[in-house]
Amino acid sequence: MLTERVKEIFQEIEQFEVATKEQLEQYRQRFVGRKGVVEALFEGLKDIAKEERRAVGQELNALKNFAIDRFAVIQAEFEANDSGSSGPSVDLTLPVVPNQLGSIHPLTLARAKIIEIFERMGFSVADGPEIESDWYNFTALNFPENHPAREMQDTFFVAKNAEDPTQDMLLRTHTSNVQIRMMERQKPPIRAIMPGRVYRNEAISARAHCFFHQVEGLYIDKNVSFKDLKDTLYHFSKEMFDKDVKIRLRPSFFPFTEPSAEIDIWLGTDTEETYRLSKGTGWVEIAGSGMVDPNVLANCGIDPEEYTGFAFGMGIERIAQLRYGVRDLRLYSENDVRFLRQFEGV
Repeated sequence: MLTERVKEIFQEIEQFEVATKEQLEQYRQRFVGRKGVVEALFEGLKDIAKEERRAVGQELNALKNFAIDRFAVIQAEFEANDSGSSGPSVDLTLPVVPNQLGSIHPLTLARAKIIEIFERMGFSVADGPEIESDWYNFTALNFPENHPAREMQDTFFVAKNAEDPTQDMLLRTHTSNVQIRMMERQKPPIRAIMPGRVYRNEAISARAHCFFHQVEGLYIDKNVSFKDLKDTLYHFSKEMFDKDVKIRLRPSFFPFTEPSAEIDIWLGTDTEETYRLSKGTGWVEIAGSGMVDPNVLANCGIDPEEYTGFAFGMGIERIAQLRYGVRDLRLYSENDVRFLRQFEGV
């Protein structure tokens, strides 16, 4: 009977001794291989009565699975023990490999410090889209179409709208787009900073890149003055660089602020590094700023007769460069481990 033969093969599989790889191969050929005894039993199914064939087939499948499972278990034991060896799979005499911790990127360090300083002054943190419409990036900020000031921020356009140029889509050139969005949906007082990545069509060099990071700030309320702007940036400079830092404000032009000023800090010319950074003047620019232009307030639905405000913007790369002595802006984005490891102790 076929069922009795199945029972005999079950016992034979259980009692088959496998102590070497050669015996494992013998086991495979006899019980698992295509020419083995188990496969031969399947050929006898055709001689079984039809009403019994289903039950006998289930017994044969159970036998086949039992043979395959035992083969897999024994084979795994051989591989784990390296041909039956009971010794350790690693050399326990080797010295311990210490845990290697990474470091925070210098731009992340500078960004976190900037946010910390302004949060202590009551500024919240806001964010917005990097792919923006012309309205939020230029037009609402008092950059009319074909205005010469746009040439300073020649950028990457994603899509053009022939019917309405204000809906042209582009990679934002500053985080001022977040300021417009805040003023549209929020009534004054508004006091927030906007950190984020921006893009400009620049030739990549040690001093410029096609993308970089900015932090812009906005304060809108009644009776906000230029003195508030100066005091805010002076306090920031003392917290970021040194308590005895000197700053100066140089008249400048920005379409979205009036009056406008560049903010410089004094480095001196005592060392080769400070002479290089300041181009021999002792001063280095850290930010642009000014009082928000009334046209910008009106574009966002804020009455310029009732509210005033100031805005400023600075590059995080420049702040990190001055704080940590980084000479080449390209180092920030090249992911060179030798550069990044210098900041492990910061």
